[in-house]
Amino acid sequence: TISILHNVTAFQTWILEPLCFPEQPATDIGTNSSSHHDMEVVTCVLCSHSTPLSEKDGLLKHLVLEHKLVIADVKLIADFPKYMEYWKNRISEQPITDFCSVIQTNSQGPVEKQEHYFLLCDVLPEDRVLREHLQQKRLEEILEQQQRERDDDSFQRICMFCNDEYTGNRSSLLNHMARDHSFSVGLPDNIVYCVEFLDHLQRKLDNLQCLYCEKTFRDKTTLKDHMRKKQHRRINGNNSEYDCFYIINYLELGKTWEEVQSEDDREMVEDEDDDWSDWQAHPVCAVCLFCEQQSESMEKIYTHMAETHGFDLHKLKTELNLRFYQQVKLVNYIRREIHQCRCYGCQEKFGSKPEVIRHVIEAGHVMQLPETSTWDQPQYYFPTYENDALLCALSDSDSESEHTGPWGDVPVIAEDISNLKVLKQTSILSHLLKNTDSSS
Repeated sequence: TISILHNVTAFQTWILEPLCFPEQPATDIGTNSSSHHDMEVVTCVLCSHSTPLSEKDGLLKHLVLEHKLVIADVKLIADFPKYMEYWKNRISEQPITDFCSVIQTNSQGPVEKQEHYFLLCDVLPEDRVLREHLQQKRLEEILEQQQRERDDDSFQRICMFCNDEYTGNRSSLLNHMARDHSFSVGLPDNIVYCVEFLDHLQRKLDNLQCLYCEKTFRDKTTLKDHMRKKQHRRINGNNSEYDCFYIINYLELGKTWEEVQSEDDREMVEDEDDDWSDWQAHPVCAVCLFCEQQSESMEKIYTHMAETHGFDLHKLKTELNLRFYQQVKLVNYIRREIHQCRCYGCQEKFGSKPEVIRHVIEAGHVMQLPETSTWDQPQYYFPTYENDALLCALSDSDSESEHTGPWGDVPVIAEDISNLKVLKQTSILSHLLKNTDSSS
């Protein structure tokens, strides 16, 4: 049995969804467009346990701890309560193994120490169709909400930059801010939940926070001068807090407005010659485990960590005979511990990341790892940062043979398996697709 599962308090600091580089400090965005759904109750798909939607993380922990069930890409599910309700009904009709991939942990160890986790994701056609249906339904609701706002003539609000009051349609205030204060949030017809959006911006200004760089200043005069001189009278497009206020973010499952915009047909030029000679790929930068240093060269980032921080990942791999997935889990473990301001060597907690980094170096804990059982756990399969390029640079190990498990015809994916041919032949998804083809 995985030892960490015996200590429930250890999961109070779980990160159930991946973070993203560059890191942003946590902020309280207050009331948002989904606040009226927060008290909706969500029920576990495998038992009667239920929690308010606002405590979704608690339910996800329950699924892992009590049922060893992991739901992939939770943040891309448009209506989580409906999603859970659907799968609760389906799992009550058929075994969970008909819908989930089974991940076997500790595949090299004795059978009594092996555990099986269930992964529910959109690789299953039924799950993908469900997610797309919920996404389409949410888009329809958002468009209806936007139309109500466009038709609403009862709007009344004072400009956040001056004392002028605007009534009637929301576009009058938004156009005023763009025209007279050079502060544009985009076309009014592209915005939804406009009142909540303006409330959010007003709270930032009331807290003396720049709307673009989000730095805090000592008084309003200093903030005003900063935003004017630095031309920061705009919002930060990379801040995901604003995503829910723009229609374009609801258009396609799992895509941001930047990705959708890049695929806009109006920006594509037809060319018979298809000359791609000037095409350049966006470089992928790996980020150091201990500081903000980035590099497009993986060897440079390895050298930086070794020379600057004394951390040699290649040496650890050789000394501990780490297989590929063990390297993945180790990197994710260190990332998570440092993000939570905790020393990964001695587990001492600190008040900030600079403090824990200073402790790790001064105490000589850079190359000091805890027992393998501490970090070689299934939760570290999942990246701490979803765009962590360092994971892509890890060297692969020799292929491992497939291990059969106690699940009969259900494919059991061992932590080090690479025999994809056998996996495809035995996968339940193949049977589902064949049944679909034959029925059609």
